[in-house]
Amino acid sequence: MTAARTPSIDIDIYSDELTLRPYEAYRQIRDAGPAVYLAPHDTWVIARYENVREVLKDTDTFSSAAGVSLTAPVNEITKGTTLASDPPEHDTLRAIVASSLTPRALATRKPGIAQQAEQLVAGLVERGEFDAVTELAQVLPLSVVPDFVGLPQEGRDQLLDWASAVFNAIGPPNERSQRSLPALAELGEYAGRLANSGALAEGSLGAGVLAAAADGRIPATQCPALLLDYLGPALDTTISAVGSAIYLFARHPEQWDKVRQDPKLIPNAFNEVVRLETPIRGFCRQTTRPTVVGGVEIGAGERVLVLYASANRDERKWQDPEKFDVTRRAGDHVGFGYGVHGCAGQGLARIEAHAVLEALAKRVSAFEVLGTDRVLNNVIRAFSSIRVRVTTSNGV
Repeated sequence: MTAARTPSIDIDIYSDELTLRPYEAYRQIRDAGPAVYLAPHDTWVIARYENVREVLKDTDTFSSAAGVSLTAPVNEITKGTTLASDPPEHDTLRAIVASSLTPRALATRKPGIAQQAEQLVAGLVERGEFDAVTELAQVLPLSVVPDFVGLPQEGRDQLLDWASAVFNAIGPPNERSQRSLPALAELGEYAGRLANSGALAEGSLGAGVLAAAADGRIPATQCPALLLDYLGPALDTTISAVGSAIYLFARHPEQWDKVRQDPKLIPNAFNEVVRLETPIRGFCRQTTRPTVVGGVEIGAGERVLVLYASANRDERKWQDPEKFDVTRRAGDHVGFGYGVHGCAGQGLARIEAHAVLEALAKRVSAFEVLGTDRVLNNVIRAFSSIRVRVTTSNGV
């Protein structure tokens, strides 16, 4: 532990108020320094874009192997995942999980996902009013991801609750984190049953994990953790981003007009959504040795919270960062992480989100938000409901 913890700030960014409305607190942390001691949670926090990238790139100094949570028992539970490991172990594990996520492997799935998105959107638009979260953003990932992992039907109805519990648990040991622990245990038992039964579809990501154990590349005891590695992030991050996209386009109809007029903007528009409303607040690291971040000394063995969502609104990086602009060159956001821990599943997330936005752009000229509810989660920023009315391209 360091003798002097300066600069320091007394803000509980995990309070209900700041979980729902965090951006002014993030700005205060950025302005306080390149590395700031977050007193309520006994952790350093990195909130500026340049320093976030610096920390995420330096896996030798800022280790994930001790876990990425602020809660010690959760760090113990997540050992053996790609999220909570460092090279070279991380590279071995990632190669197994990511083998199904290469651009070539995903290309074969793209037409089917596009067709599913077309059918889903067509039905909702015909109705005129729908919930853009429960009836749109959740539906495609809940169809695509479990099939991709190779899950049986048993347990699929609990995946969203389990995924939410994972992200709540990764936060500090607050009430939300504590309430999530039983669901986290259920998810672990589920993954153990899957690994032991081998009941995963042939050719799936999950089957590839079991094959790696059979070939001796990983111990069989590591299979449950790797089966969970992709599941939660693949669901909640995509659902969050698609929901936020609908909300932002409703609030900024001129940006939706740009997308409709030039659908080639959709990939860039999706990057801008992820930048402005980053799905994952951030993850922790632990220092392996004394280090310096932007002139601030941090001792060995310190917890360091890396705030992706703050970095993506850093005035030092982005011009007019609070503005939603689908033409902004936003491809270097850190919404999917950065470096060796960059999200392995972001390719599939992009395919799903792009397919939904493309299908909407063909049919919808405007969105009207009728009501919203937000998720109160330690890590994920998302809506639980966005009730919308759409105007179709033919004016109906």
